[in-house]
Amino acid sequence: LPGLHIFAVAFALEVSVGKTNTVMALNNSNVLLPCTFTTCIGFQDLVFTWYFNSTEMIYHGKIKSKASEPFLVGRNPRVEFVGSTTGKDNNISIVLKNVEFSDAGKYTCHVKNPKEKDAQHNATIFLTVVQKMVEADNTVTLIIVGVVGGLIGLLILFMLVKRVVLFIIKKTQDGKKECLVSSSGNDNTENGLAGSKAEQKAPPKA
Repeated sequence: LPGLHIFAVAFALEVSVGKTNTVMALNNSNVLLPCTFTTCIGFQDLVFTWYFNSTEMIYHGKIKSKASEPFLVGRNPRVEFVGSTTGKDNNISIVLKNVEFSDAGKYTCHVKNPKEKDAQHNATIFLTVVQKMVEADNTVTLIIVGVVGGLIGLLILFMLVKRVVLFIIKKTQDGKKECLVSSSGNDNTENGLAGSKAEQKAPPKA
């Protein structure tokens, strides 16, 4: 039934390695491999396992309930559990110590929850090991940003100049109109033209 399907999805187990699934580490350094899980109905005797390149188990742990921390079942000597499940986030992250170039590859965080009819899910993170961190050359980016910024500045300046020029032209035209209006009131009777002033009438005879 559709309703039951939606209900089942709402309580599904989810596993996440965060916003990005790639990690870069320096050779001979320690690196954090993050992983958290969520479940709406809680968990009981939950099992989680970390795998390297899908086959090699590097950490295996169990969690009895939300009130208890995970306990170790088995692990690679260079792997340390750094998570916690009694807090807000069900954190099952690990730290891989003294990474080597051979540690580069795919790491899978796998979780199985018997309380959800053995629902299981996993998330993958890819590790790259480098000799030294190389700073990205941002010269091209800075040039592009500078050019775009300059063009925007010129456009704004052009718009401002245009507004000022249009304002001056409008004021000049308004001034001419005012001149035309005031000159239309001149008395042109001397030139034989009808002026706008009222004609002087002779005083009435007594």
